[in-house]
Amino acid sequence: MFSANYLVYIFLLMGVVLSIITRKLTIPAALLGGLTGFLVYTGDGYTGLALLVLFFVLGSGATSIGLKKKQQLGLAEADKGRRTAGQVMANGGVAAILGGLAWYYPEHAPILQLMMAGSLASATADTLSSELGTILGQRFYNVITLKKDIRGLNGVISLEGTLAGIAGAMIIATVYSIGHGWNMEFLWVVLAGIIGNLADSLLGATAERRHLIGNNVVNFLTTAIGAGVCLLILKT
Repeated sequence: MFSANYLVYIFLLMGVVLSIITRKLTIPAALLGGLTGFLVYTGDGYTGLALLVLFFVLGSGATSIGLKKKQQLGLAEADKGRRTAGQVMANGGVAAILGGLAWYYPEHAPILQLMMAGSLASATADTLSSELGTILGQRFYNVITLKKDIRGLNGVISLEGTLAGIAGAMIIATVYSIGHGWNMEFLWVVLAGIIGNLADSLLGATAERRHLIGNNVVNFLTTAIGAGVCLLILKT
């Protein structure tokens, strides 16, 4: 048991170092990412860690796809998509909190682990939807009015981006089900990703456009909503 844990800790440390070397994360972001990985692992073992790594890999890959076109359109993230500590907290903070709670309250671990998957499904769906939708999308609409709107603006969606988000949620749900068993929870995690992604667009079209909250707050709320969807379904 201890040797297996040590291997995971070494893996997390290597991830921190590599993310700094490859400039995927800033140094504070890499350290926070390592802590997030530790908390997720303590709360959900290899499955939780796999979900977190999968989100990071899919998100980084989606950010890198079509980078030149995004730069030409003025839609690329600053510093070639290098993630900051705020972004790590926004996307992985809820999962880290839930992981810590699952470790501290093992009697509630199954619920908290499902909520963790819901939060990461939401984060993954949002990231793939926005990053791939920007490149693959043909027509763009305001999520509230459904009228044509400008590519890349907050609250603007496309069919292609929406489908990419659903695919991302399904990937997270698949890995969760491999670790926890195949049942209706697969659909719950997918639903959490879809609703979380929709909530992100709604918040973007309203509060973020009016500069009431920033993108990191929107993303944190989105992951919290994804987790909340799973909790709500379990309680109904």
